Amino acid sequence: MIRILLVDDQTIIRQGLANLLAAQPDLTVVGDAENGQQAVEKVAALYNTPRQPDVILMDVRMPEIDGVAATRQICEEFPEVKILVLTTFDDDDYVQQAMRYGAKGYLLKQTPVADLTVAIRAVHQGYTHMGPGLFEKTFMAPVPLSPPERSIPPALAALSPREQEVLKLISNGLSNREIAQTLFISERTVRNHVTSILSQLQLRDRTQAALLASSFW
Repeated sequence: MIRILLVDDQTIIRQGLANLLAAQPDLTVVGDAENGQQAVEKVAALYNTPRQPDVILMDVRMPEIDGVAATRQICEEFPEVKILVLTTFDDDDYVQQAMRYGAKGYLLKQTPVADLTVAIRAVHQGYTHMGPGLFEKTFMAPVPLSPPERSIPPALAALSPREQEVLKLISNGLSNREIAQTLFISERTVRNHVTSILSQLQLRDRTQAALLASSFW
């Protein structure tokens, strides 16, 4: 059974989500909160109990403490609790920050319940989940014709030329197989490069690597 905490400042949204998820035999709602502060307090209160949440559905725009700040605190203090951000197309900056702080995925609030439950299960299993169209909008914005010069951080510059090529392709959304085909190397070699990149840059996963690379290339 996957235990879920609902966090949204609108009561009707929390109730609606609870009703939708109640029909799923493997999902159960263990609590709700109307802002980030309450979310942190709820997780702390339920932690190490039979009702400890596995996945949090986290709104980003809330009073007191928003979803980004709450995500950062929860991921730091309770890293085994997975966070799935609920967003709108106007929340790009919030989403990027939340992902940097450890959120495992994000969806539009109007996502159909079937897709929402798939995302919850995927995040619970440790996968990163991104709603349709959101990856392109958030991480693959058009490059300006005359982009400003940016100095590359020493950690990026320290990567080997091949590792930099792999990182750039990750930031473009390519899978290991697609990177291997592009660079004419094996998938195993690509996996080794990805592991090395994440280790050297002290990143959790490919999503954080894509975020970092897209900021400079």
